[in-house]
Amino acid sequence: MSNNSERPEHASGGNYSTKGKSFSRDMNYIPTRLLRDVPEGADAVAVEPGRYRLIAARACPWANRTLIVRRLLGLEDALSVGMPGPVHDADSWTFDLDPGGVDPVLGIPKLKDAYLARDPEYPRGITVPAIADTTTGAVVTNDFNQITLDFSTQWTEFQRDGAPNLYPEALRPEMDELMHWVFTEVNNGVYRCGFAGSQESYDAAYERLWVALDRLEERLAGRRFLMGDTITEADVRLFTTLVRFDAVYHGHFKCNRNKLAEMPVLWAYARDLFQTPGFGDTIDFEQIKQHYYVVHRDLNPLGIVPDGPDPSGWLTPHGRESLGGRPFGDGTPPAPVRDAERSPHTILG
Repeated sequence: MSNNSERPEHASGGNYSTKGKSFSRDMNYIPTRLLRDVPEGADAVAVEPGRYRLIAARACPWANRTLIVRRLLGLEDALSVGMPGPVHDADSWTFDLDPGGVDPVLGIPKLKDAYLARDPEYPRGITVPAIADTTTGAVVTNDFNQITLDFSTQWTEFQRDGAPNLYPEALRPEMDELMHWVFTEVNNGVYRCGFAGSQESYDAAYERLWVALDRLEERLAGRRFLMGDTITEADVRLFTTLVRFDAVYHGHFKCNRNKLAEMPVLWAYARDLFQTPGFGDTIDFEQIKQHYYVVHRDLNPLGIVPDGPDPSGWLTPHGRESLGGRPFGDGTPPAPVRDAERSPHTILG
């Protein structure tokens, strides 16, 4: 599938030409990994601080995961970050927020240039997040599902003192199953609604999504986080969908049985995470809305970006402390966001 027929705006590389069909997501990614120790013959490169650059647009939920985990683990010194703007052309994510429209480290105006540096005939969507090798300018991987897990397991030497354990070994079997379910039913579920190609496929997607959200409402009623008393990668993955729900998915994707703010447990849970250092300080609601409402012209032909909703509700008390728990477990909160990486439209601080 060519880049022209496959929209590149999300890390899915999903095929959005779904007229008359159900939404399907292309899950083929560059499988190369960054590992602490590289076995002979493995499709992998060695982790090396300062060599690689994470490319992660604030607007994209899949890229947002990497920004949060990088913050929580304190990998800023080991892994630099480049942030494309929220609105791009059909060809590639672009670095239009940087001076001259060029990434200051990779020296390129389009992320596509880094993909072509790896493969001059790269056939798939130009997706974020991606990790590029600054010595070659080439993308190493764009496997968003694996990138954050490797941050937890392969970059341990370069994590900050007090970094939380986001992927506890004892919980991995249950976490892996839960995260797969969250992806298929919620993260991808909103897209199944938004890009449904028929009334029948939309109705089925809508029902499936709300069954999942109601189940999460029940699960979180008696526990502070998805896996219990501390934050894990599972919470990061759910949060990036929830934080976009009322601003984008409720209206733009027709996920409108009710707003997140009308679900007492999930709304309180989402605010608890938003107000936790490392989560809400990565969120730029203006960029999120600009991306979805401007880029998806098939859903919003005039490209009009809504002024609402008012984001101030994210800062209201959530009351989840009554459930106990320690968000960072035996760890500590990350340091404040560095000035160079601060969201221009953050509502925190």
